[in-house]
Amino acid sequence: MLKITEPITPTANEALLARESSRLLALHASEHRNLNIQIVEKGHPPESLVLPASAVRLLVDILTEMAEGNAITLIPIYAELTTQQAADLLNVSRPYLISLLDEGSIPHRKIGTHRRVLFSDLMAYKNQVDKARMKTLDELAEQAQKLNMGY
Repeated sequence: MLKITEPITPTANEALLARESSRLLALHASEHRNLNIQIVEKGHPPESLVLPASAVRLLVDILTEMAEGNAITLIPIYAELTTQQAADLLNVSRPYLISLLDEGSIPHRKIGTHRRVLFSDLMAYKNQVDKARMKTLDELAEQAQKLNMGY
């Protein structure tokens, strides 16, 4: 079972290697085609493997983030997060997240006195908030255009 791990922050050398690797891998990535890869390691016979197209796209994304020096982590969709983990992912305070849970904005369950939030529920809430935010920004931009504010 995949568990949530601490974020991995690439070193400068890893970022350089990730930049080149993501560039090369992206040239071969396709939304509909699996990718045949050959692993060549000194002292071992070459091995071939097939990566699913979705895994290749994910790997390109991971390498791209590493190339930028960003810390990354993988979280399975079925993961149950602590309130602190959920707050960190939304970039809000833990008390604010708890208020969202208590008002029913984000589904959760209690284990004893501890709350747990499904990653999928957290992402559904985030997507809902992001859509509302974009709609508001679009409305403001439209108003600015009507008022000839130069935006």
